[in-house]
Amino acid sequence: MRGIGLVLIGGIFLSSADAVSKVLAASTPALQITWLRYAAFSLIMLAVAMPGGIARLKPRRLSLQLLRGVAVTVSSIFFVSSLKYLPIADATATSFISPLFVTALSIPLLGEKIGWRRWTATAIGLVGVLIVVRPGGAGFQLAALLPALSASAWAFALIFTRMMSATENPVTTLAWSAVVGFLLLSVLQPIDWQPLTAEAIWLGIFIGVSSTIGHWFVILAFRHADASLLAPFAYMQLLWASLFGFVLFAALPDRFTWLGAVIITGSGLYIAHRERIRARGPLTRR
Repeated sequence: MRGIGLVLIGGIFLSSADAVSKVLAASTPALQITWLRYAAFSLIMLAVAMPGGIARLKPRRLSLQLLRGVAVTVSSIFFVSSLKYLPIADATATSFISPLFVTALSIPLLGEKIGWRRWTATAIGLVGVLIVVRPGGAGFQLAALLPALSASAWAFALIFTRMMSATENPVTTLAWSAVVGFLLLSVLQPIDWQPLTAEAIWLGIFIGVSSTIGHWFVILAFRHADASLLAPFAYMQLLWASLFGFVLFAALPDRFTWLGAVIITGSGLYIAHRERIRARGPLTRR
C-alpha cells in the first residue's frame, strides 16, 4: 500500500510539472523551459548526493551514465515541445508507449528473446497510438509525433538504466542525468534564446522541483512494491493529466484519445505482466 500511495503521489507531481510546462510553453521556447527544469533538478540532486562525498558521484560505467543523461534530456525536450501544440492528456497518453519501444530495443541492446505474446501486445499498443494521433485525420498535426519521439528516447534511457542497475547507485544515476542534461541544454540555449521574465524563472523552478519530487516518489515506490504491482497505478498519471488539462485549459480528451489511452495502457500492462513471468526463470515460456 505504501508503494501504491507513493507512485500515485509521484504521478500528481509529474502531471503538475507538465501542466505548468504547458502554461509556460505559450510564451517561452521549449529548450529554455527544459533548461530551467534541469537547473533545479541539478541543484537538488547535487545537494542530495554531496553529503556522501565525491565518491558517491563517481560512476562505475561512465559511458552508460552519459548516454542515459542524453537520452533523458532528449526525451524531455520532445515532450515539452509537444505541450505547446497538444492537450496534456493526448501528449501523456502517447508518451506511455515507451514499454513498446523497450520491448523492441531489448533484442539488439540486451540480447533478449521476445515471444509472440509481447510482440502482439506491442502491435496492439501501436494501434492505440494511431487512434490517439489519428494520422490522415482532419485534426492531425506533426506535433502529435513529438510525444512518441519522447517515448522512444525514454525507452533508451530505461534500457541504459537496466544495464547499470547491478552496479550503479540510484542517487548517482539521477545526479549524472541531471548534470549531463543541464550541461547539454546550456550548450543548446543560443539556438532559441530569449530574455526570461521573473515569472518564467519562477515557473521553471517550480517545474524542476515538482518533476524531481515526482520522480523521487516513484523511485521510493519501487522500494516497497514490485513493478508489476505498481504498473497499473503509474498509468493513473493519464487521469491526473486530464484533470489538470480541464482545470487549467478547459480541455477534455475526446473519445478517440480515451480509447487509444485504454489500448496503450492495456498493452503496457500486459508487457509488464510478461516481464514479471520472464523474470521468474529461464524455463518460463514467454
